[in-house]
Amino acid sequence: MTTERHIHVVYIEDDAKLGRLTQSYLESHDILVTLVQEPRAGIAAVLRERPDVVLLDLMLPGMDGHAVCRELRERIDTPIIMVTARGEEADRVMGLEGGADDYVPKPFSSRELLARVRAHARRARGKTGPASAECSAGPIVLDPGARSAHLDGQLLALTTYEFDLLRVFVERAGRVLSREQLVDLVRGSADEVFDRSIDVHISHLRRKLGDDPRKPRLLKTVRGVGYMLAPPSR
Repeated sequence: MTTERHIHVVYIEDDAKLGRLTQSYLESHDILVTLVQEPRAGIAAVLRERPDVVLLDLMLPGMDGHAVCRELRERIDTPIIMVTARGEEADRVMGLEGGADDYVPKPFSSRELLARVRAHARRARGKTGPASAECSAGPIVLDPGARSAHLDGQLLALTTYEFDLLRVFVERAGRVLSREQLVDLVRGSADEVFDRSIDVHISHLRRKLGDDPRKPRLLKTVRGVGYMLAPPSR
């Protein structure tokens, strides 16, 4: 009988003691961890090993986590979880704007970190629920099984969170969804709700959909309520 392969994580952390403790805990729960202390070596390890999840410290020597995240995001869509002592909302938003999928402030609960790693890995592997049929709304077509999205026949390069967010919109085209509803429907992240996190992901989606942020044709803002994917024109 074949067994499901282990979740593989590349953890970029310059604090050797914290890195070893976190690695030991995750590995005791069947997570394979490649621990790297230098940012450039970390980038190389991610691109070489193609892990399920990247854990990325913000304060790194010579190159901060934001720069590492941006460089990785240009080349991969692997879930990236920022791990940092800087937990203010502005810092979280900056991490999300740089392409991170999630944000864990230090000191963190090892059990919570494990839950987040598993959740992001499941989403990246497309195993958050039963397989679904292809769905579409106007020019957008999604294949949940392959986790692919096309706009006017062109493949979109989406992160796992962006794909799941777009799927929520496509399945509910024409309905206005609040930020709280979006966070609940996307799931997969144990992060607390803070309004600007969804705003950042919406901004990323609009850019990838070619929407003018000042006058979007697809992902529309309903002031004071939330967001809506425009229903297909008849």
